[in-house]
Amino acid sequence: MPKVFTSEKQKIGEIAENIAVRFLVKQDFLILDRNYTKKWGEIDIIAEKTNKLYFIEVKSVSRETLDSVTYETMDQYKPEDNMHPWKLKRMARTIQTYLLSKNLDEKEWQVDLLVVFLSLKDKNAKIKVVNDIIL
Repeated sequence: MPKVFTSEKQKIGEIAENIAVRFLVKQDFLILDRNYTKKWGEIDIIAEKTNKLYFIEVKSVSRETLDSVTYETMDQYKPEDNMHPWKLKRMARTIQTYLLSKNLDEKEWQVDLLVVFLSLKDKNAKIKVVNDIIL
């Protein structure tokens, strides 16, 4: 059953995830799973490229929600700083669950963060990639 997004924040997050998926596909990633959820955590996107798994967290920032940041200076804003230790710990456990459930525990993998800066009014998006986050 697909995940239902109800709040405005969730809807913006869904838009950002869809943009992130399109970006990854253009970069020759194969999308294996989205919103893989367990009681202890969730992985936004699971993808594969050149025989390596990528567990991808998507953070979205809407221009409309930022008063002090302009679309042109969003590079200075760092949503990746919101990757708190408890989030990383939950993500690590969810990744291990995924790997074991799919018999992929020997496969090479990494965690990436895609930050999607959205301007819904202008219908623009900018993506910042943070590669190989250490859990």
